[in-house]
Amino acid sequence: MEIWVNPRCSKCRSAVSLLDEAGATYTVRRYLEDPPTPAELEAVLDRLGLDPWDITRTGEKVATELGLKSWPRTPADRARWIEALAANPVLIQRPIVTADDGTTVVARDEETVRSVLG
Repeated sequence: MEIWVNPRCSKCRSAVSLLDEAGATYTVRRYLEDPPTPAELEAVLDRLGLDPWDITRTGEKVATELGLKSWPRTPADRARWIEALAANPVLIQRPIVTADDGTTVVARDEETVRSVLG
């Protein structure tokens, strides 16, 4: 299992605590320090069944600077969004947990975290 976290994020810390309490074995990826590549983002999005704009934190300062809220959200624009997320990982919603079976979730609440524990 892998979890993408920002240690300053309370939801990330909560998810890590739940995984620890469950005795789960996992790898922590501090995605701000070790940003995912566009290919890794594409793979995670495929597993999530989401588009890049679905996991974009549009309230971040860099989102405003890039004008993300006005970017088209069409299949033709998907690569542009993925490139923006890879170049600016602070825009990625967190935490993201990928279970060993490939199940992937944006683990923003306790129920979602527990859903990957089996």
